Amino acid sequence: MIIEILSAVPELLNSPFEHSIMKRAQERGILTIKMHSLRKWAINKHGQIDDYQYGGGAGMVMMCEPLANAIDELQLEGKFDEIIFVTPDGKTFEQKDANSLSLKNRILIICGHYKGIDQRIRDLYVTQEISIGDYVLSGGELAAAVIIDAVGRIIPGVLNDETSALTDSFQDNLLAPPVYSRPAEFRGIPVPPVLLTGDPKKVDIWRQEQALDRTKKRRPDLLKD
Repeated sequence: MIIEILSAVPELLNSPFEHSIMKRAQERGILTIKMHSLRKWAINKHGQIDDYQYGGGAGMVMMCEPLANAIDELQLEGKFDEIIFVTPDGKTFEQKDANSLSLKNRILIICGHYKGIDQRIRDLYVTQEISIGDYVLSGGELAAAVIIDAVGRIIPGVLNDETSALTDSFQDNLLAPPVYSRPAEFRGIPVPPVLLTGDPKKVDIWRQEQALDRTKKRRPDLLKD
């Protein structure tokens, strides 16, 4: 899978993809992450990619020409399955969205800055608009990193134990059950006895019950369906 990022400051994204699971996914050739500086397609020698907004008001807008030229050039290598713009007014990102995107071959994520990107780019190119929550960040880079991490970790072969991702929160509309490791007792609190029985069926039933109970208490909205 190839995920490409178009950003005014791609340097912000170096660290999240150079360590841990995302690093291993790239080393194994399962996931390729490419970062592109929008200033490569700036409209002048000063590196301009933004301008004042029509109608007045505070804040600059990322211009049409650099974005359109960048996307057109990148698509000469092949069409993107999805062109995603990360924006606070997009659809809230969920696990099912990560699952769906993990099946794609090539994705482009556009990171906004300032007051956002010219609406005409959204109308002409963008196929999905995604938000990671009801708040505003300085730019789309951190949101892009969140999406890529969520998508990348569930691509087959990325995790050493692929069943791990299948038991994460939200995969079945339930929160994950509590988990325990050694020691069997810590500061007077023991591990639930069922986890020490060695009976996979009993453990599975306990985990399902715990997941349902936790979801009822913390996120009852997930149980509407």
